Amino acid sequence: MATKMDERLEFVYQEILKRNPGEAEFHQAVREVLESIGPVLTKYPEFRERKIIQRICEPERQIIFRVPWLDDRGEVQINRGFRVQFNSALGPYKGGLRFHPSVYLGIVKFLGFEQIFKNALTGLPIGGGKGGSDFDPKGKSDNEVMRFCQSFMTELWRYIGEYTDVPAGDIGVGGREIGYMFGQFKRLTSKYEAGVLTGKGLDWGGSLVRTEATGYGATFFVAEMLKARSDSFGGKTCTVSGSGNVAIYTVEKIHQLGGKVVACSDSDGVIHDDKGIDLELLKQLKERERRRISDYVGYRKHATYVAGGNIWAVPCQVAMPSATQNEINGKDAATLVKNGCIAVGEGANMPTTPEGIKVFLDAGIAYGPGKAANAGGVATSALEMQQNATRDSWTFEFTEQKLASIMRTIHQNCWETAEEFGSKGNYVVGANAAGFIKVAKAMVAHGLI
Repeated sequence: MATKMDERLEFVYQEILKRNPGEAEFHQAVREVLESIGPVLTKYPEFRERKIIQRICEPERQIIFRVPWLDDRGEVQINRGFRVQFNSALGPYKGGLRFHPSVYLGIVKFLGFEQIFKNALTGLPIGGGKGGSDFDPKGKSDNEVMRFCQSFMTELWRYIGEYTDVPAGDIGVGGREIGYMFGQFKRLTSKYEAGVLTGKGLDWGGSLVRTEATGYGATFFVAEMLKARSDSFGGKTCTVSGSGNVAIYTVEKIHQLGGKVVACSDSDGVIHDDKGIDLELLKQLKERERRRISDYVGYRKHATYVAGGNIWAVPCQVAMPSATQNEINGKDAATLVKNGCIAVGEGANMPTTPEGIKVFLDAGIAYGPGKAANAGGVATSALEMQQNATRDSWTFEFTEQKLASIMRTIHQNCWETAEEFGSKGNYVVGANAAGFIKVAKAMVAHGLI
């Protein structure tokens, strides 16, 4: 069953709403955590006494800056840049940069807040942060993207470093953008500080498996949830929203584990291929040619494309939301359950609304929240940091094994913590409580700072 917020925390939540007006996504993320940790405060009263919740919900630092750049017509364009350094109790701030028109402070704070607990669950020494800009790379030339990234880094560089804050990619920020930003950082600092950014190219300090990590990791996590129910991906029909990096490698790993993905999507519509998504065609269209998903049906004539379609109306046994926040609402969740869905693994950050989460939990399906299920991306970023620090380079197989081991440990931690606090099988409670406890203990140890 879904949980309700402890009465003792309602006052705290209302104060957070007053301090952060107009930031709906941040409010949603905070509420989800507070609804899970009432029993934690009973066991650890010192967390309440030291006001850990109030402190953990207030970023240590928020940076907002102007990003001017020239487009190909020679016209000046101006965007806004953000970096929220949320919590460094466990290590340097770590979290991606998102370039998308929807980005504003509330989105960045929600992502950074989620990152605190996600990073804690990995067991690796990294704190939580996030950043980005309302710049839209879609439709821009390589030169325009380069000029924007150089201007963005010209401001950001003074706030980051391998022992301070280590950004990575997110929506709209891939290897191209990381490369341009790293080049500008190197130019400004006269340092080859490889550990300052992750998601780098393999030729200059990147890690194998980083490209695949979030999708692979989410699939590994769902495989563990199914295993806990004496089940597997074998023979399962699956849907994966999105068609970017996370979605592509979720499809790849599901196919490797014996499942069949029959639908994926982009912001324009949905493709349904009941014979199974052609992975190589998907990679060709999205990675190499940067085309829209609608072009898929030009190569696979039996497949269908629905402009503006809803992927969650496609019957499946496993659903993997891998596009963006709040893409599954209560109605979508009810449709999935009605159509026989038994497991949901979030490859995106907070892709399910509170109403949708309640539907999944009340139905008793295996529901893996993003802060646990999609932690593989940041975990492999931390592995990239390890390789940079030791001037080492690991094989694909070795790195994937480490990723799989981390995801198994996260699943076990969430499972055991949920059971400890009276919510067996509830991964939302398990993930929030386990992540919170680890960060809170570190904050208590560090004193009032």
